[in-house]
Amino acid sequence: MGKAETFQALHEGEPFVIPNPWDAGSAKVLAKAGFKALATTSSGFAFTLGRRDGDVTLDEVIAHTAALDGATDLPVAVDLEHGYGAHPEDAALAITRAGEAGAAGGSIEDYDPAGHLYELGQATERVAAAAEAAHALGSPFMFAARAENHIRGNPDLDDTIERLQAYERAGADVLYAPGLRTADEIRAICGAVTKPVNVLALPNLTFDEIAAAGAQRVSVGGALTWVALAGLVSAAERIRDDGDFAVLGEGVKIGEWL
Repeated sequence: MGKAETFQALHEGEPFVIPNPWDAGSAKVLAKAGFKALATTSSGFAFTLGRRDGDVTLDEVIAHTAALDGATDLPVAVDLEHGYGAHPEDAALAITRAGEAGAAGGSIEDYDPAGHLYELGQATERVAAAAEAAHALGSPFMFAARAENHIRGNPDLDDTIERLQAYERAGADVLYAPGLRTADEIRAICGAVTKPVNVLALPNLTFDEIAAAGAQRVSVGGALTWVALAGLVSAAERIRDDGDFAVLGEGVKIGEWL
């Protein structure tokens, strides 16, 4: 099977973790670690450019997509944020370009960077347009529709469920509500829809607990980027404050990873 078919099949099998590399090097490391698929992180990628999440263009994201797709043999799903425009055709274009760049999947969220969630009608129109574009690519493309309530100051589980049900009817292949905090919330979401559900990893829950609540895949967002950055900051502070270079002697496996 090609990458697209492999990615589609993963959603029909056992639950799986889809970690989020921030560049081609981290993608190679995660592939060597044995994961079955990868997903980009908008915040992690923005960090590599010295920017905040949301300050990256579609052209830059598409170039990043192609780089990650070329880095490993694993399928790659792309965080396409809000689709780089408020209109349905913007969301559709983002999906089309991601698929043409080699992505096996991608997500569109229902949050406008102007500072508000899209009304359900507009959000659903955007999902329908993105789904139509995804299904017209000629090979499987797992389009994920995101309900952003829980990370945008509106943790309304009933509204989240209503949105995800509407997105499922509009043609989304995967449903995703980042920011769920408990197994009960995950269980409520998964029990209310029939399509595979992506869950953002929670520090207080294990993979087995999240999967038992019904999730098909678990991503980590930008978290691995910040774990790596924390290691860099810690080492840099030891060098700056103590003149301690011992941390530079820790072994790495560049030859194995690359």
